[in-house]
Order: sequence, then C-alpha cells, then structure tokens
Amino acid sequence: MAKRWVRAVPASAGLVLLFGSLMACTESSPVSVAPGGGAPGSPVVAPAEPPVSGPVTQRGLYFTASDGEQLYVDLRGTDDLAPKPLIVEFSPYGRNSALPDFGPGYNYAFVHARGTGQSTGAWGAVGPDDQRDIAEFLGWACEQPWSNGRIGLYGFSASAIAIYNSMHLALPCVEAAVLMAGTADLYRDLLYPGGIPNLVPGVVVALGVGAPLIASTPPRMTNGQAPTEPLLSGLGLLGLTVDVLRQQVENDYWLARTQRPGPNRFPVLANTGFYDVESRGPFESYRLLRDQGVPVHLRVLGAHDGYPADTPGPFPEYRRWFERYLLDVDNGIDRESQVQLLVGHGGYPALMGGAWSRAEADDWPVPGTRWQALYLDPSRGGGALSLNDGQLSPTPVTVQARQAYLAATSLGTASDPNTTSTIWGAMGSWFEALPMLAQMNLMEPLALTYSTPPLMRDIDVVGPAGLTLHLSSLLPQTDLYAVIADVGPDGRSHAVGIGRLRTSFPDVILERSRIDEHGEIVQPYADFSAKTPTLPTQTREYHVEFWPLGNRFQAGHRVRLYLVGAPTFALPAPSLNVISVGGDTPSRLLLPLLPGSDFCAAIGASC
Repeated sequence: MAKRWVRAVPASAGLVLLFGSLMACTESSPVSVAPGGGAPGSPVVAPAEPPVSGPVTQRGLYFTASDGEQLYVDLRGTDDLAPKPLIVEFSPYGRNSALPDFGPGYNYAFVHARGTGQSTGAWGAVGPDDQRDIAEFLGWACEQPWSNGRIGLYGFSASAIAIYNSMHLALPCVEAAVLMAGTADLYRDLLYPGGIPNLVPGVVVALGVGAPLIASTPPRMTNGQAPTEPLLSGLGLLGLTVDVLRQQVENDYWLARTQRPGPNRFPVLANTGFYDVESRGPFESYRLLRDQGVPVHLRVLGAHDGYPADTPGPFPEYRRWFERYLLDVDNGIDRESQVQLLVGHGGYPALMGGAWSRAEADDWPVPGTRWQALYLDPSRGGGALSLNDGQLSPTPVTVQARQAYLAATSLGTASDPNTTSTIWGAMGSWFEALPMLAQMNLMEPLALTYSTPPLMRDIDVVGPAGLTLHLSSLLPQTDLYAVIADVGPDGRSHAVGIGRLRTSFPDVILERSRIDEHGEIVQPYADFSAKTPTLPTQTREYHVEFWPLGNRFQAGHRVRLYLVGAPTFALPAPSLNVISVGGDTPSRLLLPLLPGSDFCAAIGASC
C-alpha cells in the first residue's frame, strides 16, 4: 500500500493551532478489534451535505464583557442569518484559523479571545477572565436574533482548551460540544509534562498568537479602537509568557487553567490521536466527564498528528454529533460505542501509512485491560547496540545490578513522537530522505535499553502505562525520559510512547493514580506542587507516567524500553544517572494489554 495519509492541517499551521470496527461491544466481549489498512469493520460515512438554501452572510460585531473589554466576533450563516442553532468557537488565533463549516443548518460565531485578534484586553492563556468571557458571551448570544437558543461548541487545540477550562461555569444554552485535541490540565498535558518545560509548544503558541495580533492593528484602528489597545494586548502577551516560564510547579496559577467539575451536562464528543502533541488531555477529560454523568464519547481518530490513510478523519463524526444534538436527527451516534480507537501497527509512520486496527469499547481504559509487569533485567541479549543491551522479563529478577547512562540531549525527532508527529507535515521530505531521524537506533549508543525477545504472536498494547524506576543521579535534579519502541524484524525502532519525569518530583498522589488489581501504580499522578531535590548518589523510587499508548506489536517484533536524555524539544538537564535493577530494587514497566493479548504466550514463556 502506498504511504499516504491525510493531515489535519499542515504541521506548521498545526503547531500554531496548538495552544495555540467489528460490532458494538458486549459484556462478554468488552473490546472488538477490526483489521485496518483501509478495511475498518464499521467505516464512518459523512452525512450528505444539505443543499445550500441561500447566499452566505458574514458580519463582524463586538460583544462587551462585564469588565468593559470588547470581544470581536466573526459571524456567518445563510438565509441572511435567520435564527438557527449556533456553533461557536473561542480562539486566540484571530483570522489565522477558521471555524469549520458543518452545513447551512447552522449559524457560526468565531470569537477572538480577549487580547488576541481584534479583541481588546490581555489574553490570560484561558485563565479566569477568558473563562468568564465564554460564559457571558454564550448567555448573550443565546438571545440574539441569529440564534434560536440552541448552541453547540467547537474547539480544536487552543479553542478546545478554552472549553475544557470553562466547564466548571454554567454555559448557557449549550446543547452539545465537539472538542478536538486540547488539554484538561495545561501544566501536565502540554507546557510541563512530567514537570519538565516543553519549550517548542510554548514558543510556537506565543508566535501563533502574537503574529495575528500585530496584523490586527489596522482593522482595530478602522473599528475605532484607541492606538494603545494593540500595544496593551501585546504587553499582556509578553507578561503571560513571563508568567508561564516562572510558574514551574503546579500551583494555583495552573489549577485555575485546569478542567474542573461543574453544572454542565451537555453531550461532549472528544477526539485526539495517540501521537497528538497534547494527547493526554482528551483521555483525562473523558474520565472526568464520565464520572460526572455527562454523556461523553471518546474518539482517537487523529488530530494535530493527522489522520491515518484510508480514514475520513474525525470531521464526519463531528457533523453527526451536531446533527444529533442540535438538529434532532436520529442518526444513531449516541448509541454507538463510547470509545473508538485507531490502533497503529509499528509506530507513527506505519499508522499514517495505513497499518492500523479499529478498537471499540464502552469505557477507557478498555474494560478487561491487564497491565503486564516487565522487569528490567541486566542480562545481555536484547538485540540492541546500547550501553547494556538488557532484557525485559515477565518475572522478577533476583540479581541486583546498577547501570549508568549519560542523560544528555537526545534527538527529539526520534525520542518525542508526540511533538514530532505535529511537525511531520512540514518536514515530511526530510523524514523520507533521512528515515533515521524518526528512529530510535541513533540513540542506542548513549542509552540503556531493555527488550523482549521477538514476539511469536501479536499483542495489542493500548492504555495508560507506568514505569517504576530506582535511580540515583549526580545532580539534585535531572530529567527522566523513557521511550517505549516497536522494533521490527529489520531492527528499525520507532517510538510508540513516551514517559517523562523531573526527579525533583518524586512523590505520587495515590488517590488520583490508577492502581491495578495487584497494587501496582499503572498510571501515576505525580505531585508537582513542590520540588524535592535529591542528594547526589541517593537512590530513590520514581513513578513515571506514559501518555496513553495505542500500538499493535506484531509477531516478529520486539518491545523495547529506552532510557535516554531529554530531547531537543525540552530544556535538558544533563547528568549521569544510575539505574538500580533486580533484587530489592525491582525497576519495572507496567504495560497495558487489551483482552486477548497474552504476553507470556507471545514470548513462549510460562509465567
């Protein structure tokens, strides 16, 4: 099959947008998996486009917030903006991004967030003022002549974050929401994953918001704004950048930019991709909304990371969601499986090229998921050209050993698949000409690796994962980067998941962590509220969270864990790290397996 895929947007635009099936499941079969490669068991079909009933009308207007700031609104629709259900997006990217067209049955309002585009004030990175703007605008819009009192919310990345962060407030007249990518916890999901500064998204967001802000100066003047307004907005953006860099622990500043329970019960369709740059957020939002009793469905069909070949992408699903809840079309989407996933076979390039399976379930993690403990074994023979060439063992290792590696900067295009996927479109030709850029093989000479034997049968690794490490370092603070990779029979190694943790955050909040039936912390929730530096050479136990995994390891492939330095996409803190494995320090990987995946049988072992 030709290597082709559909991008959500070109990667350069995607970065600006940053924060800029077989059958339905039954109780006896909590998950169903269908072969991919262009033959999903239950393809998504876009509903027919209704005939356009009149010319498109566009209008610019201002909404005045309770504190006097003015939000600019791009309004459009057909039939001279006759009353219809209203679809709304709140974005900081001004006219550089556009609200999609879901058909002429709706009117559309694209709202420039305060201090961005043509709106006055200072943007607060979807802080309290921005959140209040959303609630106030919706209450006002509900009563306008171009609304029939039924509102749907659309969001992609920054505009999805805006809605997630505002759901603790009453959002008037909203009857449905479609949210693509975005974060439920801005600190953990994008800017400080694992407590480590994530520079590239932060820089690109600042540029993505700042450029249209500068470009908006002439139309602001035309609309009668004082010449000082764009300057004040720019100074507000600069101050926000300083705030983000200063707030390196998860304090009240960040908690005010985190999704919280609230009074809203409108149906939500959340979508992301396993390799999205902010993939963790929709999974965590799904869990929170589900626990509140909100009708919520989760799709993992692709977002910033693009859409796999032979799939229509998520937009047909979005259209069906709005039709069901804003137009009362009984299209059945509300009765479909709550969770639908596209699971790749062998890493991001393979997934985008059409190697994928479809999985459906009624919850996340998929009911029946079992976490396989794989112990870091110092015995050589893992098939890697690494410092230690260790193994992953399904049984505890009795021999204790200490293994060192230099935590220097790693090649981010290989070791950070979530950020790399977002820039793939802009650098696709480089990856095709130099495929090693996206492979972990170049990292092996400076890394510690632990590998399984070649598998004798397929296993589906889908869900959150955890890594328990016993580690010491020469510095009081260093960064742990762990990469799970799919190693093909030809030795090529592609990252399928990343775990990150700054060692000054050793503590875990147990009541918010996921613990399996054996008492293992399989999805740790780290305590980032304060730093606790370590003493030189002091060995401490760390629990590293991996963002959700979605990969089929096929027969003949290996599962490999890499311990490497922070990638070029973060602020590296080079150090010499020493891992203690075996005996009284059982460092281990907790790998999520879908029902029907038997790891021990896959390696021909009894365990």
